[in-house]
Amino acid sequence: MLTLNKMAMGGIHDHLAGGFHRYSVDEHWVVPHFEKMAYDNSELLKNYLHGYQAFGEEEMAVVARGILRWMEEWLSDRELGGFYASQDADYSLDDDGDYFTWTMDEAAEVLSAQEMAVAATYFEIGEIGDMHHNVSKNVLHEKQGLVAVARKAGVSLQDARTMLDLAKRKMLAARLARPTPYVDKTMYVAWNAMCISATLEAGRVLDVAEAREFALKSLDRALTSAWGGRERGLAHVMAYGESGVTTERVTGVLDDYVVLGHAALDAWQTTGEMRYYEAADELMQSTLERFYDAQGGGFFDTQKAVDGERTLGVLGARRKPLQDSPTPAANPVAAMLLLRLYALNGSAEYAARARETMEAFAGVVEHFGLYAATYALALQKMLTPEVQVCVIGEEDTARGLEQAALRQYAANKSVVRLRPGQLRNLPPELQKTLPHLPMPEAAGSIAVVCSGNACHPPVSTVEELENLLEAGTAG
Repeated sequence: MLTLNKMAMGGIHDHLAGGFHRYSVDEHWVVPHFEKMAYDNSELLKNYLHGYQAFGEEEMAVVARGILRWMEEWLSDRELGGFYASQDADYSLDDDGDYFTWTMDEAAEVLSAQEMAVAATYFEIGEIGDMHHNVSKNVLHEKQGLVAVARKAGVSLQDARTMLDLAKRKMLAARLARPTPYVDKTMYVAWNAMCISATLEAGRVLDVAEAREFALKSLDRALTSAWGGRERGLAHVMAYGESGVTTERVTGVLDDYVVLGHAALDAWQTTGEMRYYEAADELMQSTLERFYDAQGGGFFDTQKAVDGERTLGVLGARRKPLQDSPTPAANPVAAMLLLRLYALNGSAEYAARARETMEAFAGVVEHFGLYAATYALALQKMLTPEVQVCVIGEEDTARGLEQAALRQYAANKSVVRLRPGQLRNLPPELQKTLPHLPMPEAAGSIAVVCSGNACHPPVSTVEELENLLEAGTAG
């Protein structure tokens, strides 16, 4: 939580439009490299959502909503669905973050004297700024809380908050009038899948229906435009950003398959629509056929060359990704997808391949430290029993149960939302239990908590569900 709070306060966070820049270039976390990447923001969106779920701190939700807002406004095709790749740091070779930074005169030009008194103190805007190429330019960052700012400005805390909010809106409006850094509208499958999963989670946790619907639209576009079925496989790119550009289809890599598989499974948990579960399962079957190393265990990053295919020098070398840099490593991501699917279909092959993948790296993983964080998450998933909360119903009560199930974060917990009619068509392991459970008298919406092959009796109130989960069921 300390890290999440400090990042939100620092210059790496875009305090006006939301979202995060790529990284910091100084030890004080003030001056960032200003580029903003899809994959950084998707994973940080999840981090801030999990912080909000785990500790209930509203500031975590505020930052998450800011990331979501920036992705909606700058990084997405609202008409057709899909997420763009990135926004540049600069708008020309002569620029060095000028779009995002402020001199005192620039801020004073758009703010009233009172607003300036609050904003300049809150964001550390001074005559001498932070940028080496132009010392008058300031990177917006927080060094002291609003309570201290209000005291210094001689206003109440509420007035300070109102003035700061107004100052942010005015400064953002002024910034939008500046030459804007280029947005790369290429839609890479893996990066889109990361954004889809994060946006689905945000839609559920923050109760933002529009986010949920856009994520599903984006997933449908990916499955339609990039997935050619088991025979043709998956493309690496959904769509190219520049209109009129004709390019050959680029074959998908391991990341594309396994991250899109997770997004499809997330969509099934959100909607209960079996086509998403089936897409995830089909993607995993294709992944095993194209990338799995049956002799040594684990997955190669590229698929084996077909007869007659010519590879280009070192680009033809197949590797097994374990290191997170800069996105989660594809091998532990694949293992987690296998484990998620195994919990739903009971496939002995999936369980075996997940274990073999983890064992393939067991002798070297300790040397990777923080760069093997995804491996650690996969190991946790393999060793900790899965807890599944199935919420069944259509009315407001079901939504309340779903919110209660989502409220407390646990890495080994999944929350599935189903309509009563969907109980006739479920993944195999759920089909064995859910339709046959004794329902409470006069049951409307219910929640069922399962772990392994055992399920608790269905409950129909938020209080009963919270008691079940607080009793340690979610681990």
